[in-house]
Amino acid sequence: MRVRQTRQVPNVLGGVAGWLWLAVIIVPIYYIVLTSLRPQSAYYTENPLTWPGEPTLDAYRLVLENNFLLYLANSVIVTVVSVALILAVSLMASYYLVRSATRLSRGTLRLVLLGIAIPIQATIIPVYYLIVQLGLYDRLVALILPSVAFAIPISVLIIVNFVRDIPGELFESMRVDGAGDWRMLLTLVLPLARPALVTVGIYDALNVWNGFLFPLILTQSSEVRVLPLSLWTYQGQFSVNVPAVLAAVTLSAVPVLAAYIVGRRQLVSGLTAGFGK
Repeated sequence: MRVRQTRQVPNVLGGVAGWLWLAVIIVPIYYIVLTSLRPQSAYYTENPLTWPGEPTLDAYRLVLENNFLLYLANSVIVTVVSVALILAVSLMASYYLVRSATRLSRGTLRLVLLGIAIPIQATIIPVYYLIVQLGLYDRLVALILPSVAFAIPISVLIIVNFVRDIPGELFESMRVDGAGDWRMLLTLVLPLARPALVTVGIYDALNVWNGFLFPLILTQSSEVRVLPLSLWTYQGQFSVNVPAVLAAVTLSAVPVLAAYIVGRRQLVSGLTAGFGK
């Protein structure tokens, strides 16, 4: 029999659009890195897209000498503690919402998902009032608690889809062996839902790390300042020294980039699982 060969038509339009989108992403990053290596005296005289004539690390040295490590430590503390609480609460809530078939659990799921539709900006005044009344204003915990509260709905939505994919026979088998809910959660659900946890962890870490509104409203002193707010103050302090501002931007993006490189596969699989059914 004669095999019929089909010729695949290349998607030229899609390829061109992809390269254009890649340029939109790469060019600003390229500009930021080059400018951070450029001397301040040559910023207005050299082409911003060419390699610096005399590359220097003076901008990075200037940023590191102005409490950048303190701001970095504050951001790490807020991000790590927030993500840990988000993962713990969301995993336990997802297990309850999936394994419990009561009317209360279904209503709880609807109530939790309702939080996705509430914008942070609309609640900033009540959040500020609550933080002040609790005596937490101008503390790192004032950034952690609201970040956890607003991240739980989307986190539960992602983890619930993974927990639902776990076969019910596994739960029944462990139940026959005498396992309780805590044991099934830690020895069955936790390992199988690891891609979802990595997805939620990276996604929420990005949001907490780049958060600007809560640090601006709920903190005041420089001792509890985090990186996004410190970049804003650098822009005022180094209003003429643009390379110093972009050097601070580059340094603040390195931890986030490292986290994405480590968990990029789990991030993609976690975001796409359960939504095509």
